[in-house]
Amino acid sequence: MPARASTSRPASPPLTARQEERRRRILHASARLAGRGGFDAVQMREVAESSQVALGTLYRYFPSKVHLLVATMQDQLERMHGTLRRRPPGGEAPAERVAQTLMRAFRALQREPQLADAMVRALTFADRSVSPEVDQVSRQTTAIILDAMGLEHPTDEQLSVVRVIEHTWHSALITWLSGRASIAQVRIDIETACRLIDLTDPAASGR
Repeated sequence: MPARASTSRPASPPLTARQEERRRRILHASARLAGRGGFDAVQMREVAESSQVALGTLYRYFPSKVHLLVATMQDQLERMHGTLRRRPPGGEAPAERVAQTLMRAFRALQREPQLADAMVRALTFADRSVSPEVDQVSRQTTAIILDAMGLEHPTDEQLSVVRVIEHTWHSALITWLSGRASIAQVRIDIETACRLIDLTDPAASGR
């Protein structure tokens, strides 16, 4: 996902267990409404009613629908990450594992195209006020890719490659959602971008 410049919004204190449970209800309601009707179906009043929180409380957690849907995407990616950790990709080469991982994530989004479209539209509409939430999406995507690569301490060069792969995955998702790319083309684009990993792998370059 594209990185955004950070804003000076002060860090929020850690959530209590009750607040965290309320936040999970809100994100679940957001995903459910988006899955049924896309971006336009996510109305803050309906989210508040569905998650059983006051409308004012919802706005304290998420100042706008865009904030909410970007946070929903981060939550969805976090859930995918958990699944991927339980069932990691089986390829031997890092590039192969990353391509498998991103295609599995893509297929998960493909199963709920209305939800995927709503989240991607929110990312597209996000301005500087949403930078912390967008950064969370980017960090989660980076973590998924680094796990698939088997890297705990990436170099600057490897992080640059990861960013290119993130941008490619995000762009492929947009073009697929808009009907301008087939699943086959998405796979080709992702696999092509993932070959950049070999350029940072001394073992691969020596083969």
